[in-house]
Amino acid sequence: MKNENGFPSLLERFFTQRLIAQRQASSHTIASYRDTFRLLLQFVEKRLRKPPSTLALTDLEPSLIGAFLDGLETDRANSPRSRNLRLTAIRSFYRYAAHEEPAQSGLIQRVLAMPSKRYEKKLIGFLTRPEIDAVLAAPDLNTWAGRRDRTFLLVAVQTGLRLSEMTSLSREDVVLGTGAHVRCMGKGRKERCTPLAKQAAGALKVWLREPRFGAGDIVFPNVRGTRLSADGVQFLLAKHLATAQHNCPTLRKKRVTPHVLRHTAAMELLQAGVDRSVIALWLGHESIETTQIYLDADLALKEKALTKMTPLAEGKKTCRYQPDDTLLAFLKKL
Repeated sequence: MKNENGFPSLLERFFTQRLIAQRQASSHTIASYRDTFRLLLQFVEKRLRKPPSTLALTDLEPSLIGAFLDGLETDRANSPRSRNLRLTAIRSFYRYAAHEEPAQSGLIQRVLAMPSKRYEKKLIGFLTRPEIDAVLAAPDLNTWAGRRDRTFLLVAVQTGLRLSEMTSLSREDVVLGTGAHVRCMGKGRKERCTPLAKQAAGALKVWLREPRFGAGDIVFPNVRGTRLSADGVQFLLAKHLATAQHNCPTLRKKRVTPHVLRHTAAMELLQAGVDRSVIALWLGHESIETTQIYLDADLALKEKALTKMTPLAEGKKTCRYQPDDTLLAFLKKL
């Protein structure tokens, strides 16, 4: 007999009532949370030798969840960032459980108190203008796939749309002519419009006159007429990068993913003098602080700041500050 108050029912309600009905979470969020719990339940089943459908909330101790998170890094070679994303999904469920199962508040609070793992934040990767030109010149324009790929890469680099936003574009999302732009539904179900530069608008205009495959309305379909998958985009990007590296050797030292094209668009805007708040709106960032990563990576901006600094006079000695307070001296010796 099914336990209506058990963990399986609670997890089902979390997805159907909280995520889908109440929060109206995007399909990407639901898929990410789904995969997290699939991995977690498979791990718990091996550890406890209990089928997931028979688990109780008390079975998922913080120590067991911690072991699962550690296993993501050791067994699956996930990065700390991926580990933290899995923990975010688990915390979201336990916040829901706190309202549904108040009797388990002690256990729930212990799980919610589990800290995210700190990790080294590296500078973002992006392409320089010569590298962009080399990548855009790589596709073979004598083939249908080459013309599609060239237009895809050009629009991605100019608009900075996320991978899911690019592959979801339909013909009705593209507005050409005066005020050319593309519309997309981004994170948090927020719709935004991104203007198209003359070159990108022209390329799209030509591309949309190409014969369609299938009955779909996708702007960048695969040969079956359906939307490109994430793996499909990664494959076409890797293919053209291999060609572009012959004319631009600096690409050999870079790991270029579809998201790097988004970073490239942001860096182009920043180096053109566009304000951070505008870049945040352009990219669909929730907070302007997210755009800080592009300032951190912009060496040219730092070099401009360096030129404004007054150089030290040659031969002038610098003095090191010495605290004369006894308490400060004591602290310094610790």
